[in-house]
Amino acid sequence: MHSEAGLGARGAAGRRPGALARDYFTLTKPSIILLLLITTVPAMVLAEGGWPSTWLVIATLIGGVLAAGGAGAVNMYIDRDIDAIMQRTRSRPIPRGSITARQALVFGIAQAVASGVWLAATVNLVSAALAIAAFLFYTLVYSAYLKRTTVHNTVLGGAAGAIPPLIGWTAVTGSISLEGALLFLIVFYWQPPHFWALALGLADDYRAANVPMMPVVLGEHETKRQIVLYSVMTAAVSLIFGVVAELGALYLAVALAGGAGFVWFAVHVYRTPGVGGTRAMFRYSTSYLALLFAAMVADRLLIG
Repeated sequence: MHSEAGLGARGAAGRRPGALARDYFTLTKPSIILLLLITTVPAMVLAEGGWPSTWLVIATLIGGVLAAGGAGAVNMYIDRDIDAIMQRTRSRPIPRGSITARQALVFGIAQAVASGVWLAATVNLVSAALAIAAFLFYTLVYSAYLKRTTVHNTVLGGAAGAIPPLIGWTAVTGSISLEGALLFLIVFYWQPPHFWALALGLADDYRAANVPMMPVVLGEHETKRQIVLYSVMTAAVSLIFGVVAELGALYLAVALAGGAGFVWFAVHVYRTPGVGGTRAMFRYSTSYLALLFAAMVADRLLIG
């Protein structure tokens, strides 16, 4: 262990700053940060009933990015044994030896602390508490426990990824309302089918690493059935949100058409043998969520 840490430290010291910066950036899991950006700002616009203070938006995003980036880095620290086994993750900085496990841990915790302090000072205590709660849940509850022990890891762990819109909502209002809770549920229900579409093609990887993902434990058919169920719930909650938030025809049309497409892709995956259609659904699900939240902003700002 000490020799590996030494090799990693010497390797990091001898690398060009640009390459080292890219590795630290990889530790933050940029795809998760993108999800945060997609869902936080629209929640703020809806909470404000228009465009909020630009400074408040920037301050909230800085805090959210720090919390999400810190969670990603600590997740890679916790998952370093799994990442070294799985083909999809063995080229990450820690398994590759370009950054030591300790460096990743310190980097992640420092970001989380900075996030809490920053949000408390520039936004409010509620948003700061939610950001720290998301960090702790993703690292200590999901990464260290749920991911390794239960087939329900993806569903339960999704609570952390669904908190960013709540952070955006509370940044403006200082409290959680029904609309904020529904935004949370949209992302919460969206995450399992989004991720399972990818996990179906990685079942052998997870099996080798002894990670109890649904395709490994319950099989392909049950995973596909669950994808359909969660896709239907996502579409339903998105429509309920539109009614509760009193959004107009633009949002409701996007929610209806986009949700129907989400369900169609899920049914297609269910009816197709093997992993056929899973990559297409994974790509569509990302676009669908982005378009859905963009429609919230457009409906509120352009139509009012």
